[in-house]
Amino acid sequence: MDAEGLLLSLELASGSGQGLGPDRRASLLTSLMLVKRDYRYDRVLFWGRILGLVSDYYIAQGLSEDQLAPRKTLYSLNCMEWSLLPPATEEMVAQTSVVKGRFMGDPSHEYEHTELQKVNEGEKVFEEEVVVQIKEETRLVSIIDQIDKAVSIMPRGALFKTPFGPTHVNRTFEGLSLSDAKKLSSYFHFREAIELKNKPLLEKADLDPSLDFMDSLEYDIPKGSWSIQMERGNALVVLRSLLWPGLTFYHAPHTKNYGYIYVGTGEKNIDLPFML
Repeated sequence: MDAEGLLLSLELASGSGQGLGPDRRASLLTSLMLVKRDYRYDRVLFWGRILGLVSDYYIAQGLSEDQLAPRKTLYSLNCMEWSLLPPATEEMVAQTSVVKGRFMGDPSHEYEHTELQKVNEGEKVFEEEVVVQIKEETRLVSIIDQIDKAVSIMPRGALFKTPFGPTHVNRTFEGLSLSDAKKLSSYFHFREAIELKNKPLLEKADLDPSLDFMDSLEYDIPKGSWSIQMERGNALVVLRSLLWPGLTFYHAPHTKNYGYIYVGTGEKNIDLPFML
């Protein structure tokens, strides 16, 4: 959710219980504006909160003028002091995939994982147990990246792609119609397209290249991983991810108000295919 309309956005997303106290709201309003100024971002999004056992991580993201350029991620424990996180790598994701359970809430906390490594001694090869230390900060980077790629959402038309390549916020976007807001095909993943490149040419022919340049939620696997509901007498549409419980997207049809927030433990629902 955009930091500039934070209070309204939190109000619209509050139906899922994702609220913040008055002190946290006031701190975020001030500190995120300072983050935008100091880091010279085009936009700052309040991404959400990852719940820890000791304390929670508050997450924000800075966007450049090109909306699909790699986003800068920051975290805070008190909503006032923000620290920049390094970009996620495939090695980080693979390394942290072995860590299970809740976050502690301490970036310097280290998880211990025992793995078997092959050791050569002359002609003999035997396996040796090695204890690997994984920092919680590394796990935090990895989880945020996975959630971003899997369930961050934009309504169709909110962004447009110029003929020269960069993607910008569509200033003429006036919201989805009520009928379109109820369809999963009206929402896209907020990242570079992956599945779109594999579509047949006949399907691509009906797409508008300036608007339909991201992957639609309609084809997400497993099918049924999204819950879509109308609230407040059809004045608000809410999408909730069943794959990453805690992710809520909201949009008020016929208005420019939309956004998503994640408030959860940072754990993926790996049992979802068996629950549908």
